[in-house]
Amino acid sequence: MVSTTTTLSTVRDVESDAAQQPNQGRLWDMDQRIDRPLGAEADHVRSMYLSTAVPLSVVLRLAYQSLGVVYGDLGTSPLYVFKSTFANVSVDNSDDIIGALSLIIYTLTIIPLIKYIIITLRANDNGEGGTFALYSLLCRYCNISSLPNHHPSDVELTTYLVEHANQKTRLQKRLEASAFLQNVLLIIVLLGTCMVIGDGILTPAISVLSAVVGIKAASSSLNSNVVTVLTLIILVFLFSLQRFGTARVSFLFAPIFSTWFLVLALLGCYNIIKWDKSVFQAFSPLQIVNFFRRNGRSGWEHLGGIVLCMTGTEALFADLGHFSYRSIQVAFTSLVYPCLILTYIGQSAYLVGHMGDVSDPFYSSLPQKLYWPIFVLATLAAMIASQAIITATFSIVKQSVALGCFPRVKIVHTSNNIAGQVYIPEINWTLMVLCLLITAGFRDTNEIGNAYGIAVVVVMIVTTFLMSLVMVIVWRKHVIIAILFFTVFGSIEGVYLSAVLFKTTQGGWVPLVIAVVFGTIMYTWHYGTLKRYQYEMQHKVSVGWLLGLGPSLGLVRVPGIGLMYTDLAHGVPPLFSHFVTNLPAIHSTVVFVCIKYLPVNTVPQEERFLIRRIGTRAYSMYRCAARYGYKDIHKKDDDFERLLIKSLTNFLEIEANRQQSDRESMAASWTPDEDSITSVPPLPSDTPTRLELQRVLRLHGLMGAGEQTSIGNYSTTDPGVNSATQSLDEAGNAFIQNVNDSGGGSESQDEVAFLNDCRDAGVVYILGNNVVKARKDSGFFKKLAINYIYTFLRRLSRDSRVVLNIPHECLLQVGMVYYV
Repeated sequence: MVSTTTTLSTVRDVESDAAQQPNQGRLWDMDQRIDRPLGAEADHVRSMYLSTAVPLSVVLRLAYQSLGVVYGDLGTSPLYVFKSTFANVSVDNSDDIIGALSLIIYTLTIIPLIKYIIITLRANDNGEGGTFALYSLLCRYCNISSLPNHHPSDVELTTYLVEHANQKTRLQKRLEASAFLQNVLLIIVLLGTCMVIGDGILTPAISVLSAVVGIKAASSSLNSNVVTVLTLIILVFLFSLQRFGTARVSFLFAPIFSTWFLVLALLGCYNIIKWDKSVFQAFSPLQIVNFFRRNGRSGWEHLGGIVLCMTGTEALFADLGHFSYRSIQVAFTSLVYPCLILTYIGQSAYLVGHMGDVSDPFYSSLPQKLYWPIFVLATLAAMIASQAIITATFSIVKQSVALGCFPRVKIVHTSNNIAGQVYIPEINWTLMVLCLLITAGFRDTNEIGNAYGIAVVVVMIVTTFLMSLVMVIVWRKHVIIAILFFTVFGSIEGVYLSAVLFKTTQGGWVPLVIAVVFGTIMYTWHYGTLKRYQYEMQHKVSVGWLLGLGPSLGLVRVPGIGLMYTDLAHGVPPLFSHFVTNLPAIHSTVVFVCIKYLPVNTVPQEERFLIRRIGTRAYSMYRCAARYGYKDIHKKDDDFERLLIKSLTNFLEIEANRQQSDRESMAASWTPDEDSITSVPPLPSDTPTRLELQRVLRLHGLMGAGEQTSIGNYSTTDPGVNSATQSLDEAGNAFIQNVNDSGGGSESQDEVAFLNDCRDAGVVYILGNNVVKARKDSGFFKKLAINYIYTFLRRLSRDSRVVLNIPHECLLQVGMVYYV
């Protein structure tokens, strides 16, 4: 038996689709039977992926690594929370310090611990977190996918399994029926994504600047320009480290940050014991009530600084793909949360007796002998703090690209074991430039903190909204539970949002501008991609019509193999018709290649390709799905051509063996009746050709529609006496003899030899070079979006031939203009 290196594509019957569209016509029905989508890409890989269990040792190792990546922003917030809370305000009442501490304790408990660690992390999308992961999860359970080439069979044929697929809630039906609500949902998701990118710009600025400003506390005569320059140098160094990947960076940063958390806890205990133990009354919620009762509106404005205690929480969720939700839970509950609570209590204990130091409580509360060692540690910790949101930005941009909402960028996967650990050079350097500009422009942590607070709270509100939908649609919880979730967490975050929006003119405008710019980029790219795909679907060539032209397709079949790349799951792309219209010739063997990227580490070479035949052997046309894992995407595959030819060869051999087995079974059970013999019409008077005999057999059910076989055992010496005049025994013996003697071996050998001859003649990669333009009757905004913004973004994004790694010397690009 031939060893299988190619998987035969098996797809579902589409009779249900045909029943839903009864008026499409016979040609449409033929297309549904002949040209079914390649949807079995992950049948084997799915089981391979899901069968891997994460042992406890791996969870603990990831928990340790996460200290150097995920919790940096949360861990360095003690550097600036009290300073930002009471910025430009003198504190005269120690109860205000205790009230602010009470707000910090309950904010850290309700938002990061309960909302994210306990609830939200469970809503991961196959290990990925963030706003786009929640949106992707909703898309699979509702028919609201932003992907234009979404197919119903994707639910069954990928690792993303869907439960209760046939049970629709009222909310699901409402979303699926309203295009307006789907568009609003997409805009909300893009807003949250843009704010995460804004976090990636603002977090390094405020974290590093807050740490370096400690130099001025030790030497008041130091010029502020020196602090700014030193901050800029550290930021450049930080962004330069990103290319080494999350795993290497986390192993470098994890011991530093684990030390930082332990130091924070020890400093907190030291200040509590030395200064004031009465601060423990902050655990009473009444302190929050009294705080607002005393301060009124000014207390509400103080929330703009207190919100910074939970900065980095959304990065904790977005970085989930770099680790695992269990490892993040272990690290947060066992180390991060208790250390943060202790350090805030310690700072409050110091400030109760030293209210004049509220502008810099962290460095002021340090023991003098430990000042410089802790300053160095704080500076390193501030650099690490930026790592959390930078890696989160990489993750969410990768998800955006996969969902067709961001231009194609270079995505480098930096780990063989963790699928989400990625590095994106273009995003990394863009963040660095914008971060340097903001740091040099503001030079003050207060204004950067105001901008930072808006970005953080908006992302949290978006997550709360999406989580409410997930509870109803995905988890199938009662709608009252989802309303309660949104009411509790949304109201708290809404109050914080109202406080930070009050400071829009004091630096808060920065994330709003960032959101507008990146939101325009992402929505325009999605809109242009959708219009381009719709054009291809509307102008695709019917396979039924194509096969009706005959094996030559009405063209000159030149020697060689043509690999025509397409994104269409089925159907012949308009690129093909445009090509043969201008050059009425096509290669003797045509393969429509569809690249598929799967959410697995790697796809073994023996499972790389899926092959499907289009038409009969005489057409020599195939459809191929080339499967790649996330680690395979950026490998240079020099053997692609050889492996594809080898897979085609194995496909032909497997197909021949299968048809041979089917014919033997048919011959063993076949008994010809009189009607089947006498109804066969006579062949033409001249000597019948091989195809004519095949056509007769196929017409009367003696041969499958896609089968080819030798007909040499049928006697055709007398044109006037053909199979219609043979006796019953002669016909039966002839048919059985044909099956037993000719089989499929000689046919497959001839076809393999033909394929090798085509390969020796040359392989050409045919790729579309499309220009997308708005129709002349389009409106102003559509022309602006398509003709200028989308066109500009396509020029900046990575070229398809680079992404697909196509040899330049074998490339044939076909230019087309899509008027959408």
